[in-house]
Amino acid sequence: MSKSTTAIIGVGNIGGTVARHLVGGGEGVVVASRDAAGAQKLADELGPLARAASVEDAIGSADAVVLALWLDQLREFLPQQKSRLEGKVVIDPTNPIGFDANGQIIRTLPDDQSSGSIVASLLPASAHYVKAFGTLSADTLAGAANHEPQRAVLFYATDDGASAATVERLIRAAGFDPLEIGGASSAGRIEAPGGDLHQFALNDGQVVDLDQARAALAGAARSA
Repeated sequence: MSKSTTAIIGVGNIGGTVARHLVGGGEGVVVASRDAAGAQKLADELGPLARAASVEDAIGSADAVVLALWLDQLREFLPQQKSRLEGKVVIDPTNPIGFDANGQIIRTLPDDQSSGSIVASLLPASAHYVKAFGTLSADTLAGAANHEPQRAVLFYATDDGASAATVERLIRAAGFDPLEIGGASSAGRIEAPGGDLHQFALNDGQVVDLDQARAALAGAARSA
């Protein structure tokens, strides 16, 4: 059992999937949600490496915090929890995604603004921000762990060495290979819609392995 604990705030498609993958890889998690019964149900399902807690307790007891909430929810949530996030590795999987009246995906931010830039701006200066776990659709994230014959890649972006080491450990525990694309200012490249390294825009929507991901990065650098 890992001595480190990861808090997962939100137990929807992304939060629940990340929790399952991390526990499957031997990581301890504490899950929290406004739906306390849903968080407890998930913790019971996951077994001894998981427990449910209040949001405040989850953040306080964790080394890393995964913010598995919608961007609009985080605009309200983060100012309320700002002091508790001091010194924490904060992992942001958000995407600027909404839906129109016909149920079609739309972008909720201007093209030159990333969800990551908003989330990072709402954190305390001492937090260690990293963009990760949002580069695949929820269904693909759920189904692509421990992919054979080569693991699928999860890209991440950060300016911070502490968060890079932590998120690489968590990505590997979750059954994927990590690959850094650059600093936090690059977060928009792994967001959807619009990011050139998000699943929706890369390799016809298929997952990529480490060699393919590195080639995509190198190709993008040459064309920049």
